[in-house]
Amino acid sequence: MKKIILLTGATDGIGLQTAKQLAAQGHQLLLHGRNQNKLQQVVDTVSALPGAGPVEGFIADLSKLAEASQLATQVAQLHGKLDVIINNAGVFSMADPKTVDGLDARFVVNTIAPLILTQELLPLLNQSGRVVNLSSAAQASVDLSALTGSPTLSDNAAYAQSKLAILMWTQEMAKRHPEGPIFVAVNPASFLGSKMVKDAYGVAGGDLSIGADILCRAALSDEFSAANGLYFDNDLGKFSLPHSDAQNTATSGSVFSALELFIKQRS
Repeated sequence: MKKIILLTGATDGIGLQTAKQLAAQGHQLLLHGRNQNKLQQVVDTVSALPGAGPVEGFIADLSKLAEASQLATQVAQLHGKLDVIINNAGVFSMADPKTVDGLDARFVVNTIAPLILTQELLPLLNQSGRVVNLSSAAQASVDLSALTGSPTLSDNAAYAQSKLAILMWTQEMAKRHPEGPIFVAVNPASFLGSKMVKDAYGVAGGDLSIGADILCRAALSDEFSAANGLYFDNDLGKFSLPHSDAQNTATSGSVFSALELFIKQRS
């Protein structure tokens, strides 16, 4: 059965490879990017693949909270339903990690924007729908004060904290929706050959299809049909326990509550 799938960060890296694999299966794709020209090139390329279904492009700078919300509005205006949201867009290293609002852009793109997008599009997902969130093997205790850019964190610290935070809200959203849709967090595999890895570490990285394969499985396969609130570590090739903070109900819940309050105050 063909699905309607929203994929963020689809213009390069794992996102682009995932778009190509999903297109080859004939699914209807809503691809997000930040650069208009680059996104149009990707839409054209993916649309031309053998067996590709309809492909649409959506522009948004997810370092800006308002644009994350606008993206949700645009999608909802054009589509009465979604089957899958893959929150793939992410950043690691930035020349200036502060947004125009003084927020930490790593947290905004990696954690907050996906939460805004997901919560606003939730009415379009039925109980069999899925939300696949990109986490990482890099996970560290979340300093909530860093959301507002004070203190300024290193790239490694901000990335690890933001990736634990998205894992935490994945778990908490799953608790709120035990009957579905399914919320699952995935480490697609460490040091794959994305632009982010090349820029951050100066290495070529591994085969991107490793990450794309697991995202497609998480989005569509039966093996994830009972994965609500779980974490899949593709370095290990199995569901796994996340950072100890995510296993602590009180800690995970308090981080999620703080994220929601943060969004409410900024809306």
